[in-house]
Amino acid sequence: MTVVIDQTEKDRRALRHPEKAHRPDSAVLRKPEWIRVKAPGGKDYAGTEAVVREHGLHTVCEEAGCPNIGECWTHRHATMMILGDTCTRACAFCNVKTGLPNGLDTEEPGRVAEAVARLGLRHVVVTSVDRDDLADGGAKQFADTITAIRAASPGTTVEVLTPDFRSKQGGLETVMEARPDVFNHNLETVPRLYLSIRPGARYYASLRLLERAKELVPDGFTKSGLMVGLGESREEIMQVMDDMRSAGVDFLTIGQYLQPTRKHAALDRFWTPEEFQALEATAKVKGFLMVSATPLTRSSYHADADFAQMQANRAAKRG
Repeated sequence: MTVVIDQTEKDRRALRHPEKAHRPDSAVLRKPEWIRVKAPGGKDYAGTEAVVREHGLHTVCEEAGCPNIGECWTHRHATMMILGDTCTRACAFCNVKTGLPNGLDTEEPGRVAEAVARLGLRHVVVTSVDRDDLADGGAKQFADTITAIRAASPGTTVEVLTPDFRSKQGGLETVMEARPDVFNHNLETVPRLYLSIRPGARYYASLRLLERAKELVPDGFTKSGLMVGLGESREEIMQVMDDMRSAGVDFLTIGQYLQPTRKHAALDRFWTPEEFQALEATAKVKGFLMVSATPLTRSSYHADADFAQMQANRAAKRG
């Protein structure tokens, strides 16, 4: 089921998640020491923020409330979020604003490319909100953004983190024709929890998307991510790992779910750093080229260094 919410302009300003307003509150658990981060700030952070603002862009770093924004922006790493700041879906875990988006901004790809060049990024992650209101789900905007970045900053490698393009025939093909260096689509959680956590998506449709991306560009890299802390079991995570490997996924990220507000999906528990280490070890045994599993891991966290390591791992594997 896809949720598209229409709101008045006044409601948009007043309520970020209208579909969650009537849900009962759930307790927000106190974060353990290993999850805490320093507050963002400083000259380098401000410099990244200035470039983002100057070009009128959105970032998932801000919109999703990423805990790593201070570290990443201090190193001039910003994850660009295209297609606006309003999502047509209502995932229970996500802090991105939901509602009926504005029209398509066709000048956005050029502004993203200019910002990437200004920041001097050697690797950039481009993601988006879900746009079920668009005929292609925003696929052409992804392709145009990849093309624009390559023109403005030829030395930059491009990683895309896309929606599932559910019921958008040809959407994935449009993106893959632009040849992103990494194609990422997050499964997010285990199949059993999809109905409550990711109701607008379907587990096997997302899995097939990853498999199809590899079929379209066999020498490209594919990537997917999971959150833990929503009530999943270790055995269920093992099965998802196996499913990803069957779909040819090269890179797995696993991070801790952090509950944005009392209205979002309740946090079941915090996984310990030792448990993350065990998950990483298991994933490597299963054959992933690259694995990042820590409490603070997010899809784009250290994506530049991880991409370089993944390339090296493939080269070593091929001998």
